[in-house]
Amino acid sequence: MKVVDFLKREWMVSELRSVEKSDALAEMTEVLEKNGIITDSKKAVDVLLERERLGSTGIGEGIAIPHGKLAELDTVVAVFGRSKAGVSFDSMDGAPVHIFFLLLAPENSASTHLKVLARISRLLKARAFRGELLQCASADELFDKITAEDEKY
Repeated sequence: MKVVDFLKREWMVSELRSVEKSDALAEMTEVLEKNGIITDSKKAVDVLLERERLGSTGIGEGIAIPHGKLAELDTVVAVFGRSKAGVSFDSMDGAPVHIFFLLLAPENSASTHLKVLARISRLLKARAFRGELLQCASADELFDKITAEDEKY
């Protein structure tokens, strides 16, 4: 499975305006609603916040991979978001989050959901790559950088 299987160029947010967790989640889910992928971004945010109550998906080092399941989906989808200023996200290390991969999956997709999480985790493992993402000038450049890095695996 490649990142382009669940992330599309038009689902990139090169600079999040939000500074708080719930607002950032709303900003990213609205991208999917505007593109006709989901019908209710508020419902998606509620699902994501419910997952966050179990433990923050802010995994540290400026990364968060918020994820949840929606019955209306038939495949895993992702939104990439970046915040140069950082978003307060209750991360494990207490640091603000700069790089987001928001995932939504069908309710019956445990195996695929886990494979996608593993793929993203592997992609974001390299500190140098994360630094390059913070330097990209546009959503297109971010998408191209992510897909090129993904081809290495």
